[in-house]
Amino acid sequence: MGEELHGVEGDTGWRKAIPEARDRLQSRVLVTVVGILLTLETVAILREVYSIWGEQNVREHILLAEIAGISLAFAGLVLSLRAATVSGSLFGGMICFLLVSGTASSQYTIVRSGLAPLALLFVLTFLATSAGRREKAEVGLAEKRQGRSSAQVIANLSIAGLAVSGLGFGPVMRGEVCCGTPDYKVWVWPAMMVMCLAALVEATADTVSSEIGQAFGGVPVMLAGLRRVDVGTDGAVTLVGSGAGIIAGALVATVGVWALRLSVIDGAIAFLAGIIGLFFDSLLGATVERRGWLGNDLVNFFSTVFAAAVALGARWRI
Repeated sequence: MGEELHGVEGDTGWRKAIPEARDRLQSRVLVTVVGILLTLETVAILREVYSIWGEQNVREHILLAEIAGISLAFAGLVLSLRAATVSGSLFGGMICFLLVSGTASSQYTIVRSGLAPLALLFVLTFLATSAGRREKAEVGLAEKRQGRSSAQVIANLSIAGLAVSGLGFGPVMRGEVCCGTPDYKVWVWPAMMVMCLAALVEATADTVSSEIGQAFGGVPVMLAGLRRVDVGTDGAVTLVGSGAGIIAGALVATVGVWALRLSVIDGAIAFLAGIIGLFFDSLLGATVERRGWLGNDLVNFFSTVFAAAVALGARWRI
């Protein structure tokens, strides 16, 4: 929810609290570490598919081909619309592959998977980023013309993809083993999907709230003390921006319940966890980001982690 300073074309001034060198280092570390995890999980899925290819029926073969084709198309669309850089688009396609392959079922159309909430997230955030570009450019807040970087894409979307991959089993199972038992479909799989959806809700709400708030929200305030601050201040919020973000998050949660075959309770958990993550993002922005300890990419990444963790914690208690 914090107001991210993008800068305008031709403007080389650095306006963030964090030193530029530290911010770039943090972003590079994020891309390297999480990028490796995304790559390993993608390779693991492809190897598993290859090893059992002859055992699968034609319907499953078609589904896998559709997932691969849609992921490539998604990356191409993101790049063609200049919504992300080349590397950002590639990581976006990889996350799409993990997200859809981890949630799709041959019993349903491929739309009833992580593809539907991811597509809605993309549409909502793209429109929000484009809205009021002139107003945002005047104060140095407009997104760069080449789109979001690989660090930004990973910061916002990687947890959703990893939550429904092999890495998602550990937090859900807490070290226990249950694959192949009835508990797998009753507890494990829905819990992983709730984590995924919570991360998508948080990423949507955060981006929409920031972009709409910067363009149309007026003077923002800090949540602690409701003190008015300048537009672009880390951790600052606006009523218009927050409202838009919450509505956007609710839309993604609603579509996610249908697409991921979740119960209404699971959908409510994912939505509330995502909104809690949104305000956690503001808290980080007003504290560690304003002090120059963390850059915006890590703040966004930790906020999606927090949203997924809150969702999983709530799921454990029901």
